[in-house]
Amino acid sequence: MSEITNPRQVILVTSRAITDILGKETTKDDIITLTWHMPCSHNPDLYAICIGKKRFSYKLIKKSNVFAINFISHSLEEKALFCGTHSGEHVDKFKQTGLNKEECDSIDCSRLKEATAYIECEVINEVETGDHVIFIGKVLNSTVKNDDKRLFQVLGNKFTTTL
Repeated sequence: MSEITNPRQVILVTSRAITDILGKETTKDDIITLTWHMPCSHNPDLYAICIGKKRFSYKLIKKSNVFAINFISHSLEEKALFCGTHSGEHVDKFKQTGLNKEECDSIDCSRLKEATAYIECEVINEVETGDHVIFIGKVLNSTVKNDDKRLFQVLGNKFTTTL
């Protein structure tokens, strides 16, 4: 199926929640790399992301009911690969990648300072789809910061960008 639907734009989704790590409650921020996402309504503005049920970010979003979508430049390819191949449960992806947090304006979550654009969402619905869940978020805030060329996944670890 990927040969038909790709390339797909790569996004980094940030989330935050209080979670139990090794028996201790801790506030944790995380970043997950996704290509399964889409706008799904303009009235109201809704945006959907699809995350595997076993992912740490899935647990954080389930608890907090918020997430931030960070659209990224093609220059962040290696950082996106790292965030997509490491669990944030025991790794600080911000520290490991050097990506910088900034606080969202409308939700209790961080977003990426390096993002070319971002969307801040509050979860209003979830749809189970086998081993993944589609989180449908009401857009509370969105901003385009610059027009850098975006990162698109062709297949596996092969990427491209816009013209």
